[in-house]
Amino acid sequence: MRSVAPMRTAKIGYIVVSALLIALGAALLIWPEVSAAWIGRLLGIGMIAFGVIKLVGYFSRDLFRLAFEYDLAFGLLLIALGAVTLAHPSDAMSFLCVLLGIPVLADGLFKIQISMDARRFGIRRWWLVLALAILTCAIGLVLVFRPAAGQQMLVIMMALSLILDGVLNLSVVLCTVKIVRHQQPDIIDAAD
Repeated sequence: MRSVAPMRTAKIGYIVVSALLIALGAALLIWPEVSAAWIGRLLGIGMIAFGVIKLVGYFSRDLFRLAFEYDLAFGLLLIALGAVTLAHPSDAMSFLCVLLGIPVLADGLFKIQISMDARRFGIRRWWLVLALAILTCAIGLVLVFRPAAGQQMLVIMMALSLILDGVLNLSVVLCTVKIVRHQQPDIIDAAD
């Protein structure tokens, strides 16, 4: 039998980080005047933490292998972007928007593919993942191409992207990660 501990850890980690993303986004909506340095620090720490959780998820081998399918590369990308953000936490808000917009856009694109795979598996809520992924892609594009707006408007756009990405990740992990206690290993050795 295979241990379900890594899967359970990754699923709980996804839920916790998704809730934190939603909470951070809500806080930024309530207080958009927060300094760029604080936003940079929080985003950097958050990206590194979520990158580590994505790596744990990738190596956990969930039953459907949907939610964590692209998390090796994406986890490494988040860790690298988080480190860059921590190295320059107070840079211009436009830099932070692009730095956040790229992983939000990439996450949305990966989740579109996951929703299509979930549909093939017969998962009923695949359409929810697809709808949230499209919305997340849209806000990621807006962040990357950020229209000429003031700092407060950029913070509001970042807040919306964090909320959408948190809700998207939460829906993916709840809809597609199934933990089976007595899951068999992938490879069964046959005796000759």
